[in-house]
Formats: sequence, structure tokens, C-alpha cells
Amino acid sequence: MLSNSSPSLIHILLIVVGTAFLIYPATATDHIVGANKGWNPGINYTDWANNQTFYVGDYISFRYKKFEYNVFEVNKTGYDNCTIEGATGNWSNGKDFVHLNKKGRYYFICGTGGCTSGMKVSIVVHSLPPAPSASIAATKHSSESTKHASAASEVVTSGRLLVVVLRALLVGLVSSVLTW
Repeated sequence: MLSNSSPSLIHILLIVVGTAFLIYPATATDHIVGANKGWNPGINYTDWANNQTFYVGDYISFRYKKFEYNVFEVNKTGYDNCTIEGATGNWSNGKDFVHLNKKGRYYFICGTGGCTSGMKVSIVVHSLPPAPSASIAATKHSSESTKHASAASEVVTSGRLLVVVLRALLVGLVSSVLTW
């Protein structure tokens, strides 16, 4: 049996865990470079990158044959010239996850010679869109043209907001069950 002070400790732990869930990015996406083709020569990674939307907190991952290829994060000059001089990061595990922790342009190349065969990708990382406020949401619903123009942005924002709300409800439910 739990003592009288145990529910208070459980509540504190649930609040700490719940807060951690709410602070942590709601939905970080893992963008697998090249999708099912992976990180290999002869693939147009520009087309792949142009069909992705990267946000701060997402990951870009590279899947390739270990010991055959690798990944270097370089500057624009390194990207344009396929050189690793001044690289700011390198990975060689064959299943590498790179956390995109700031907005801006990132450049990645293969440093084992694959860059000249197309193994390079440049991406742009955007800030997370802010959650719509109640007044903005009311204005959007009253204007059909605005609603249609911002539909894609609202889906992304609403999806991320929904995850945060569901996490909060889950923490509340678990708290209720444990104190019942």
C-alpha cells in the first residue's frame, strides 16, 4: 500500500514528466535522404530535398553501406567543390542521424569520392510555425480566401498542436488513474 505522502510524490513526478513531454518538440520528423534508395551515387538529391520541408528539431538521416561511404557537413564552397576541408561534422556508421537544431542552409557531401557522382545534398531548415492564436483562427475561419491560402500551414501547425494537447491529456489521465 502507498503511504499518504506517496500520491504527492507521484503527482510531482507526473508533472515533471508531463512538462518534459510538452517542452520536447511535439513531432520531430526523420527525413531519410533518398528515401528507399538511400545515400548512393547517381541519385538526384536536389529533387528529393525540394520535396521535403525541414523544421528546427527534425532529423536528416543517411543510410548507406558502412566503410564504403560516409557523410560530411560542409560549407557552400565544400559542397560546390566536393571538398571536406573545414567540415563541421562527419558520420560513418551507415545509419546516421543528424539533428537539425538551427534554421538555415545545411550542406552534406560524401567524402569518399561519391560527391562527384551526385552524393551531395543541400537543405533549408525553417523555424517552426507559431501556433495560431484564437483571434487569428477566428479571422481565418471568416475569410474563405485566407483559409484556402494557408491550409497547408494550418495542417502542419494543427498536427503539432494536437500532439501537445494529446500528451497533456494522457498525463492527466495517468495522474487520475494513479490517485483513484
